[in-house]
Amino acid sequence: MGEYLSIVIPAYNEERTIHLILNKVKDVSLIGNLTKEIIITNDCSKDDTKGAIQRYMEANPELNIRYLEHEVNQGKGAALHTGIQHATGKYIVIQDADLEYDPAEYNILLKPILDDYADVVYGSRFMGGKPHRILFFWHSIGNKFLTFVSNMFTNLNLTDMETCYKMFRTDMLKAIPLNEKRFGFEPEVTAKVSRVPLVRIYEVGISYYGRTYAEGKKIGMKDAFRAIYCILKYNIWAR
Repeated sequence: MGEYLSIVIPAYNEERTIHLILNKVKDVSLIGNLTKEIIITNDCSKDDTKGAIQRYMEANPELNIRYLEHEVNQGKGAALHTGIQHATGKYIVIQDADLEYDPAEYNILLKPILDDYADVVYGSRFMGGKPHRILFFWHSIGNKFLTFVSNMFTNLNLTDMETCYKMFRTDMLKAIPLNEKRFGFEPEVTAKVSRVPLVRIYEVGISYYGRTYAEGKKIGMKDAFRAIYCILKYNIWAR
C-alpha cells in the first residue's frame, strides 16, 4: 500500500458541489509527507454528476482521481464499499461530496494515527471549539441519542458515532466485512471496529457546515430508524 491517504467520496446528485469539494481536497497539504488518492463512486446520479467529475478530472490531470460508478442506485454505504475496495493508500478517510465537512481538517484526524496512538479516528461535531452551522434541533438530539445507544453496546464513549469524518488504517478496515448499503454504514462499522482486538480509537473535534434539505441534505427519519435497527443487529444479533 502506498504512503498516501485514500479519500473515499460517495456521490449522488452532487453536480452543483462536487467541484467545490474537490477544490478543497486539492488545496490540502497533508502532514507526514503523505500524498492523496481520491476515489469517487457515483451512485447512479440522476443529474450530471458524472459529467462534472469528468470535466474536473480533465481540468486537473495532476490529481490522482479514480472515478467509479454504479449502474443502479445502491445507497451511500454501497458507494463506500466500492470505494474502500479500490483504495490502495495506507489510510482511508470518508468524505461526503457536499460541503458539510472541511478537508482542511484531515490533518487533525491524521495526527493521532501518524503519532502511533490510534488505528481509527472519528471527527466529532460535538466537541472542541470549531465552527458549527446552527440548524435542526431534533437532528442533533437524534444524533446524540443514536451515539448513546451505540455506546451502550460497544462500551465506547464516542460523542458522534454518526459523523462522516472517520479515518482508518486501510488494512484494518478492509479486513472487516461490511454489509449496510445505506446510512446503516455508520453504526455497522462502529460496532465492528469496536470488536477488533486491541484497536485504538480516538476522537477529535471538527467543524460542521451543515446544509438544509433545500440545499440537498438527504438523510431522514427512516434512516434514523434503520440506524437503531443496525445498532441492535451488529451489536447483539450478528455477534
